[in-house]
Amino acid sequence: MSLAILYSRASAGIDAPLVTVEVQLAQGLPSLSIVGLPELAVRESKDRVRGALESTNFQFPAKRIIINLAPADLPKEGGRFDLAIALGILGASKQIPNEKFKNYEFLGELALSGDLRPVTGVLPAALRIRDAQRTLMVPEGNAQEAALVNGLKVLTAKHLLQICQHFAGTPLPPFTGKPFVNNSTVYPDLIDVRGQLHAKRALEIAAAGGHSLLLYGPPGTGKSMLASRLPGLLPPMTEAEALETAAVLSISNQGFDPQFWCQRPFRSPHHTASGAAMVGGGSSPKPGEISLAHCGVLFLDELPEFNREVLEVLREPMENGRIIISRAARQAEFPARFQLISAMNPCPCGYLGDPITPCRCSPKQINKYRTRLSGPLLDRIDMHVETPRISSDELMGVTQSTTETSAEVRKRIVKARERQLARNGGRSNHDLDSRGVEYYCKIDPKGEKLMRQAMERLGLSARAFHRVLKIARTIADIMEEKEIRVAHLSEAIGYRRLDRNSKPEENP
Repeated sequence: MSLAILYSRASAGIDAPLVTVEVQLAQGLPSLSIVGLPELAVRESKDRVRGALESTNFQFPAKRIIINLAPADLPKEGGRFDLAIALGILGASKQIPNEKFKNYEFLGELALSGDLRPVTGVLPAALRIRDAQRTLMVPEGNAQEAALVNGLKVLTAKHLLQICQHFAGTPLPPFTGKPFVNNSTVYPDLIDVRGQLHAKRALEIAAAGGHSLLLYGPPGTGKSMLASRLPGLLPPMTEAEALETAAVLSISNQGFDPQFWCQRPFRSPHHTASGAAMVGGGSSPKPGEISLAHCGVLFLDELPEFNREVLEVLREPMENGRIIISRAARQAEFPARFQLISAMNPCPCGYLGDPITPCRCSPKQINKYRTRLSGPLLDRIDMHVETPRISSDELMGVTQSTTETSAEVRKRIVKARERQLARNGGRSNHDLDSRGVEYYCKIDPKGEKLMRQAMERLGLSARAFHRVLKIARTIADIMEEKEIRVAHLSEAIGYRRLDRNSKPEENP
């Protein structure tokens, strides 16, 4: 006899392979063997299953038991197979009816007492089970997560006996509880940031168009504060985005908490993070920081302090929105459509160009510091914005620079994003390809003349040229204008500040 369950490895449940648990009872010396590339936690399930069956007064068959986990070439890990293996043994030994097993999927880890413990990776499995039109049985600890998938019938239990009674004629009621969703999340407010009107404007444009942003300036000018305000400016997540984000978290080591449903991730890894921590990896690949930031924000503070090799791995996912991790035995693909915002000082001491504190760095030190960031990486960052020292009047509130809250700015951002999605076929301006840029970002002859001058003076690459057009398109959307005007282009060019700094500035 056999049981079908889902082994949830794929990021959003799209490519999650189906693992079949086959249980065979044969004559011979009493033994239990598991085949199909089981890892240690899976091999140990035979002891957990034996203890659970014996503690619930079931008979553990005194026969040779072979458990096959198919497909055989896929490594199996974790305790999620315990419930299916236990039911397979009970069904094969005719201790419970097994005729209806084919309509169910089972996920759950067993305690020695027969209690069911929650497992990770339930949400991707739930998506596949819904598409297969089957019923999912999970421990109560996974009920809230599974219930996030609309159209899926979920049954929950605390103990193995409850599931056995379900197949014996005492059915479990479907889980009808609504998942707890925390709608009262309070993001840091933009009004808390004093001064920096130019940077605030850039942050609004970045949020509206999904553009990446680099903030650079002396220490203590509000770069980190500005970055932390970005999630509160982004448009609400769609259900598809929320499911993808939750599915990635579900298969990660940290797991998914349903109370963070529909909240955009904000990941801020330390600059000592390794390449594997950033993109994912391991013998059994897990998603890294760029995938955990999927549909959210990845903030890299002190950007030049990151290992250069670590930063270079960001180039491909910034373009493709996904990361493929290749190992000798297999490949794993995770989504990585994140919005990058980064911060850095202009020099090692941090005070290059500051009007008050003199810079102590030599031109050689400055050049070495800046060359930690490769040209191709900087070219892929849409906007480079300076955050200069703010005046004491602005800092103490004597000069009120702005009274706009994040909620007020977000209204403009949501309207601008809606225009983009309607015009671009469901894509933000940042996600436009070269053909999309040519079609949706057309400029008039005056704009063409301005762009030629900018390319000659700033040495813009073809990629930077397209990025300027995308930013100008976003500015026009915020201003509720259909055509890209020279004023929009001029502002967009101003956000490519580092393109014009081919040589380090002299010390003041």
